[in-house]
Amino acid sequence: MSFPFKKIVVASHNQGKVREIRDLLRPLGIETVSAGELGLDDVEETGTSFIANAELKALAAARAANLPALSDDSGLAVDSLDGAPGIYSARWTEDEQGNRNWALGMERVYEALKERSGQEKANQEGANDVKTARFICALSLALPDGSLQSFEGKVEGKIVWPARGDKGFGYDPIFEPLGHDITFGQMEPEAKHAMSHRADAFAQLLAALKAKLPRA
Repeated sequence: MSFPFKKIVVASHNQGKVREIRDLLRPLGIETVSAGELGLDDVEETGTSFIANAELKALAAARAANLPALSDDSGLAVDSLDGAPGIYSARWTEDEQGNRNWALGMERVYEALKERSGQEKANQEGANDVKTARFICALSLALPDGSLQSFEGKVEGKIVWPARGDKGFGYDPIFEPLGHDITFGQMEPEAKHAMSHRADAFAQLLAALKAKLPRA
């Protein structure tokens, strides 16, 4: 399957996200350039959902570069934390100077879960479900004329502690996907790409574009 664009902006400054999106686009033979490589400014994420934030970033990059732009907004949602950290997943990693420290973010998730687990055990309800979680990814494809298509993918799993593995990025070392006994941090990139929240959203994007692709 070919892609209807020859070049696309990956609207992110996060090297981990840029790498994964490039890995997904590479088999399609599409040229990619990141927002960081183009010197585009970071966009303030003022949306109240993953899709809203992805659309903000995609539109800004598409208009600034005059190219199609694909943006990702993703995060970790823990059931017993009422979906937190959710769209604030990156903010949970910030230290006192505002720098991102993913080890700090993972520890904050663990500490919040430990506190909630103690509360639920005291109530004798839901204690066994305290670690269920999912990664969520919104992908938005924007064109310079302002048109948008957005998709949301998920992968279910649970939080584990201590963190395991040095592959992947972000919260990967504390997330064990459903049906597996290793974390995303321990999983080879090819295996993660085959089942991740980002791959799910990307598959939806390709399916939606399929009717627009030129026939072989």
